Amino acid sequence: MTTVALKDVTKVFPDGTVAVDNVNLDVNDGEFMVLLGPSGCGKSTVLRMVAGLEDPTSGAILLDGELANDLPPRDRRIAMVFQDFALYPHMTVGDNIGFPLRLSGVEQGPRGERVADVASALGIGDVLARKPNQLSGGQRQRVAMGRAIVRRPGLFLMDEPLSNLDSGLRAELRAEISGLVRELGVSTIYVTHDQAEALTMADRVAILRRGVLQDVGTPTQVYGRPATLYVAAFLGSPRMNLLEASVYVHLDRYVALNFGEQALYLPWDDIRARAVAHYHGERIVVGMRAEALTPVAPGTPGDVLQGRIRYLEHHGHESLAFLDIGATAIVVDDIGGAVSEPTGGSGRFRRFGHVVQRLTGRGEPRESSTESSSNRTSVLSDPGRHHRRPAELAVRLAPYPAVSSGHPLAISVRMDALHFFDERGDRIDVGWR
Repeated sequence: MTTVALKDVTKVFPDGTVAVDNVNLDVNDGEFMVLLGPSGCGKSTVLRMVAGLEDPTSGAILLDGELANDLPPRDRRIAMVFQDFALYPHMTVGDNIGFPLRLSGVEQGPRGERVADVASALGIGDVLARKPNQLSGGQRQRVAMGRAIVRRPGLFLMDEPLSNLDSGLRAELRAEISGLVRELGVSTIYVTHDQAEALTMADRVAILRRGVLQDVGTPTQVYGRPATLYVAAFLGSPRMNLLEASVYVHLDRYVALNFGEQALYLPWDDIRARAVAHYHGERIVVGMRAEALTPVAPGTPGDVLQGRIRYLEHHGHESLAFLDIGATAIVVDDIGGAVSEPTGGSGRFRRFGHVVQRLTGRGEPRESSTESSSNRTSVLSDPGRHHRRPAELAVRLAPYPAVSSGHPLAISVRMDALHFFDERGDRIDVGWR
């Protein structure tokens, strides 16, 4: 099988568009790596550079440890599956699957056996004599996959192969693709904008934003400890609640996180309290997923926030309540820009933030987030792209609860499940995974 390594890879198109910006990424032998991000984030460009269909502007692409920048696509031992199937309409299913073997000069007998084996594994053994226009979308995608698999490549490249299919068929083929690829043991790079596909199928996930690699890790790691504010907002349904909080330290007791007129208290014996304490007197972003919030009876002691229901969403198996708790939301748009209304103290926040970075060393970008600091603005004070929005805290409730808009609700917060991010959107944490 094949290993892949991208070393400081950058792609700039002739019009000046930076599609991929200094990406470093390793794909291990037999690993299923998913590139995840919204449209235009550079994930398909990365795939095309690995395939040899695009040349990197700078950096190195290594296949099995050997420089492959100038290696033609036919010599890279890769097979690519596209979004639009790309089948030959005048050929039968069997001929489409066997076409790469025919080009390679494989005899008709062995070729037929390999085509039959692959078709059987993909559940299309009974349609080998049909033409592509006689097949459903799911069958055509299986044919496209079969044509890639039959070559027995060292590396699979899949560019959103399921995006043209309906949701039910996508779920079915997700399981088939991941199971088949793992059975074959072939290294795979899979591109998608669908987080459910990424978290379900991947051994590891690489999240991209505007060509910059934001985070790399197992599905559990990137979901449970996102490296940046963008990753935190991108993963999860409903999205993570991201709230602006003021930090006040009470030495040897707790760190108070103030959300408007309410507060949560991070115990001093929590290992994260020391890292958050560096931001005393300043504002940070606190993230809370819906699973970290539990409705409780009014007056319940502990880490509790009070709010009123703005509106409800009913999903059959559960309902989501969106609470107004008097806090300010940090809004991260679909292409990764975080915005919030600056306040009168924004200049002081910037100045003090830079002092904290100098004292704590937090001014240097971490390995998991390579975006240059010159391109990073404060997510709490971003003049020209800001608006203020009251936080709507998403909370899971039982299906069709006996509450309605305007109903008061008390929410217990799991303090160990909170996430903390600084003004640049980087995770505030002790050590790294």
